[in-house]
Amino acid sequence: MSNVNKKNKKFDLIIWGSTGYTGKLVCEYIVGRYKDTNLKWALGGRNKSKIKKLISSLKLNSIPYFIADCNDKNSLLKMTKMTKTICSTVGPYAKYGTLLVEACIESKTNYCDISGETHWIREIIDKFHTKAIKSKVKIVHACGFDSIPSDLSVFFAQNKMKENTGKYASKINMRVISMKGGISGGTFYSFLNIIEESRKNQNIKKILNNPNGLSPNQDSFEDDEKDLKKIIFDSTSKKWIGPFVMASINTRIVRRSNFLLGFKYGRTFIYNEALVFGKNILSKFLGYFKLIPIYLISKIKNTVFKSLVKFVLPKPGEGPTFNSRKNGHFKFRFYLFDNKLKAIVSVSGTGCPGYGSTSKMLAESSICLALDELPPQNGVLTPSTALGSALLGRLEKNAGLKFKIKYL
Repeated sequence: MSNVNKKNKKFDLIIWGSTGYTGKLVCEYIVGRYKDTNLKWALGGRNKSKIKKLISSLKLNSIPYFIADCNDKNSLLKMTKMTKTICSTVGPYAKYGTLLVEACIESKTNYCDISGETHWIREIIDKFHTKAIKSKVKIVHACGFDSIPSDLSVFFAQNKMKENTGKYASKINMRVISMKGGISGGTFYSFLNIIEESRKNQNIKKILNNPNGLSPNQDSFEDDEKDLKKIIFDSTSKKWIGPFVMASINTRIVRRSNFLLGFKYGRTFIYNEALVFGKNILSKFLGYFKLIPIYLISKIKNTVFKSLVKFVLPKPGEGPTFNSRKNGHFKFRFYLFDNKLKAIVSVSGTGCPGYGSTSKMLAESSICLALDELPPQNGVLTPSTALGSALLGRLEKNAGLKFKIKYL
């Protein structure tokens, strides 16, 4: 079972930020999947009227809830002491997440979130990794679309390679084959917050630009581990590829997994990610067109332009429609090398990647963290090092993810 001490833990799980856009989706998933099980869960938030409205919409009039304030540690402690696991959907995490993590460690309560804020995760590592080990708790970031498909696929791929060949792949190139979905206000504002903080603080900028930014004191890396900044022809996929916006967090999580495993995949293990555009030259130019919105948002400095973008894009608490979430999907392909190409792993998911699929990934991660037999390692971990095979099984059984390997 989970390493968390069960004494005085009334609940398995509390959803913090349950009335937000992603929080509601997590709650709806749990109701649909776990309503008739023995899961003991509760809601958490700062607004009592919004929580009561959510309870009514979920048709769960008896579900317990906690009112707390992300800036009031004592109120957070009262909540965290009651549960084995906290599942947080409240971002930007750099603004609203630190006190909650601290409260979880003091309460000996496991924690998971969907943060893709590299600089904040590094701050949590530096401040709390040792304390979390001493408290015997797991703090697990990036339990959504960033970075479970990447981290769990590498975990899956390397285990299969070891079984089949007797050794791990020395290099894995991930390519985004297809992806369809929308963006929420929370994600957009988290992205803006990262940009603004990196402009103000050179140390944050340095962490964001370091391929090993989540692996302290590991500053050496290969050239093909640098985040791709332009469109090039890829000899692996035989197609034009370009920058994948989420590579800046996914690759760091995968490298931290290797770091936490004592460099199980090797100290020279290489991992990179890119977005596939197509085979012909037209695909290259269409790729530039697709990257324009991300480029423009990343360059936002003008107040008027920033206000215009904020007016057009979703506000915090808003996001893709039901149909958009339902019709979304993603497919990644991982090319495994050991001197030459040895195997290809494919991972696919149903539902809008950032929300329809993320809400399922986060819910299953939090339940796995609360109930399942897990690896003994504690501290500030990654999804694969904290949850491993238990989460992989849950994702395939319940969350619509499929992992497949083809040996060459």
